[in-house]
Amino acid sequence: MTQFIADESFWNLYPTARLGVLVVRGIDNTPREDAAIAQDLADSHAAALVHVPNETWTDNDVVRRWRDAFQQFKTKKGARSSIEALLKRVSNGNTIGSINPLVDVYNAISLQFGVPVGGEDLATVQGDVRLTVADGGESFRPLGAETDEPALPGEVIYKDDAGAMCRCWNWREAERTMLTASTTDAIMVLEAVDNSTDDTFWQAAEALAAAIRAHLGGDVQVNRVTREAPTVEIDGTTVAR
Repeated sequence: MTQFIADESFWNLYPTARLGVLVVRGIDNTPREDAAIAQDLADSHAAALVHVPNETWTDNDVVRRWRDAFQQFKTKKGARSSIEALLKRVSNGNTIGSINPLVDVYNAISLQFGVPVGGEDLATVQGDVRLTVADGGESFRPLGAETDEPALPGEVIYKDDAGAMCRCWNWREAERTMLTASTTDAIMVLEAVDNSTDDTFWQAAEALAAAIRAHLGGDVQVNRVTREAPTVEIDGTTVAR
């Protein structure tokens, strides 16, 4: 039975973290002209600015919270959270372009709610998915790269039996497990550093599930992962809810 497991090494760093883990089955991720998805993504750009009202970048709560979180583990120089990167682009007047329907849907939710969101194609995952502290040397080839860029010792990563899937918690995705046009089954993860934003965070998880069902079809299970309930069974019903 394949599982998602947030290891104790992760909880030792972030004891009140929250993870919304969605198990997605049977979606249609074929690229197409979809006015509703495009509109949601466009609308999310304006919504995102609510999360960065302060001119001094690090005075914004979401930026400061994730910068502080990244200080708790070894990171690649210059690595920032995925939500900071998205918000920075939008605040600079740039748009988030279309990639494929599932990525567009989750980018819209990420911007709207100000939370990091990512996903992996389950067809490419080998063994369990773990959120853990790296031993160091876990194989990782980022999107578009020509060479391996292995994880650092002490770095927070997502990994499976073949290596790292996402480095520096949510900074950079691996090409090996990326979501593509042929993806039908996926695991999606939303992340919160602590429990201070519980109400809106769990709303974001449910909103992502609803958007996937509405735009891509399939079945979506939403799981609430905490230190007290750190495991989700991917191939069946959940054990953390």
